[in-house]
Amino acid sequence: MLRRVKIPNLSQLKSRSQLRTILSNTGWLFADRMLRMGAGLFVGVWVARYLGTEQYGILNYGLAFVSLFTPIFTLGLDDVVIRHLVRESSNKEEILGTTFGLKLIGGIVSVLLVVGSILFLETNKILTIWLVTILAITGIFRSADTIDLWFQSQVQSKYSVIAKNIAYLLSILIKVALILSKASLIAFAWVTLGEIVIGAIALMVIYHIRGFSRLWNWRWNLSTAKSLLRESFPLIFSGFAILIFMKIDQIMLGQMKGDGEVGIYSAAVRISELWYFIPTTIVSSLAPSIYAAKEKSEYHYYKRIGQLLRLLTYISLMISIPMTFLSKYVVAIMFGSGYANAGPILAVHIWASLFVFMGVATSPWFVAEKLNHVSLGKTLFGAILNVILNFLLIPGYGGVGAAIATIVSQAVAAFFSNAVDRRTHKLFKIQIHSFLPFSPN
Repeated sequence: MLRRVKIPNLSQLKSRSQLRTILSNTGWLFADRMLRMGAGLFVGVWVARYLGTEQYGILNYGLAFVSLFTPIFTLGLDDVVIRHLVRESSNKEEILGTTFGLKLIGGIVSVLLVVGSILFLETNKILTIWLVTILAITGIFRSADTIDLWFQSQVQSKYSVIAKNIAYLLSILIKVALILSKASLIAFAWVTLGEIVIGAIALMVIYHIRGFSRLWNWRWNLSTAKSLLRESFPLIFSGFAILIFMKIDQIMLGQMKGDGEVGIYSAAVRISELWYFIPTTIVSSLAPSIYAAKEKSEYHYYKRIGQLLRLLTYISLMISIPMTFLSKYVVAIMFGSGYANAGPILAVHIWASLFVFMGVATSPWFVAEKLNHVSLGKTLFGAILNVILNFLLIPGYGGVGAAIATIVSQAVAAFFSNAVDRRTHKLFKIQIHSFLPFSPN
């Protein structure tokens, strides 16, 4: 008897092909982050041990200070541009050219603002001023990340991974050489700048070799620029607020407790934030499919958001629970006895990951619903709360107080605020359901 063979229809084949593409893209991004996590953590710890708490504190203070100005050279464009490229890939030369121009202008402005601010705040700290100035110049060369946005929109992040890891591995080798040759602190800032420059060149070369289009065919369009900025404008301020969450604690610790305290706190935060690549990697691969689902089916759109939230919530809990009890030993093994006080800080700060993962998971929803202004309001409120709590807790509790401030402010902005806003009630319910092992349809 002949057996009937079921032939999948075209939509099934297309769906399977899209799934394979997403999984492949996610695999490349995870490989990238795993490489950075492994090599970067090893060399980063070596650098921390080599520099000691004081100079390591200065380095991280400088990195945190420069990062606060990141929204000026990114202009909040990334998610908005990816969505436009998904919908209007035939118009990519105009979108990419305009985005590159905006990011280049933003990079130049950010350098001027960073240098002016550090000169005003740290008048007598010449080493800090030079270090921050060198790190600030990276903003100009990050305009080449426009190419990365195209790769993300096409779910082809492997090309960005290859380009950026060429630069990253070179920087790792140079940092090892600097440690062995007993180089000064300022040399490590130059390596950071060099990595960004080489990565930008590698992105351009790979984009050209793959023949996606000629870079010189990119074109600027003023009306496109205005349109993109109108959408991204709330995200610029949201980006500031997010970075206040992530970095203001180190800056306030430096101002209120000194560079040594920043060094100890930075060691704990380095381990705690080590895992943040997980949500960003997963969401960068899944966001295009969420935007596409929004156009076709509301049911599948919310189903994908729910699945994403549940996945990231569970991953964050799997990290936070064991790290709470093992933090003292992890710090001792990695950083040595000089950083012993980072253990209690890590045990507290690690719980911020639960709300960070949630916040990243919900970001495509705010973009797809065109509620960036709502996201901005929640994030700004959380950022202000973070500053206030840092001001109240750091004098008495130091790094532990800064960690508590981070958790509370992240929880309010990414989770609890959605319960009191009728526009985000549905999202809050999905967040609640993400703690359950099943979807309560």
